Amino acid sequence: MEYHFRVHEESDGLWAECIELSGCVTQGDSRADLEQNARKALSVYLDEPAGSGVDIPLPQENVRGDTTFAVELTPEIAFGLVLRHYRMAHKLSQNDMAKKLGMQHIYSYQRLERRPNPTLGIIKKIKDAIPDFPLERVLS
Repeated sequence: MEYHFRVHEESDGLWAECIELSGCVTQGDSRADLEQNARKALSVYLDEPAGSGVDIPLPQENVRGDTTFAVELTPEIAFGLVLRHYRMAHKLSQNDMAKKLGMQHIYSYQRLERRPNPTLGIIKKIKDAIPDFPLERVLS
C-alpha cells in the first residue's frame, strides 16, 4: 500500500505534498533527501492517537506522474490503518470490534490498530466481522 507525493521545485530546494493526506508536507535539498523526509512525514501523520476518532483516508491506487513518487507502508502499518478505516466505515466502535473478535479487553483490539501482529485466527475473525475487509490491499 502506497501513499503518493507531488513534488514542487523552488529556487531554494524541493518540497512535496501527499496527494491523499491534506497537510502532510515535507521538504528537502535533493530528490533523495525529499523522499526520505516524506517517509518520516508520513509516519508522523499516520501516528494518529488511537482514540481520536479520525478516519485517515486510504491511498488512491495507480497514481503516477513525472512529478510524483510513492511511499510504501509496511504491512503492519497498512493493516492497522485499513482495519481502522473499515471499522469506522461499518460504524463499529473499538469495543464492538473487541467483542466481535472474542477479546476480553479493548486494549487487545486497540493493539491491532496501532502495532498489529495478528494471528491467522484473528484475521479470519476480522473477515467474519467485516466481510469486505480488503486483506489483499494490505499485502500489496
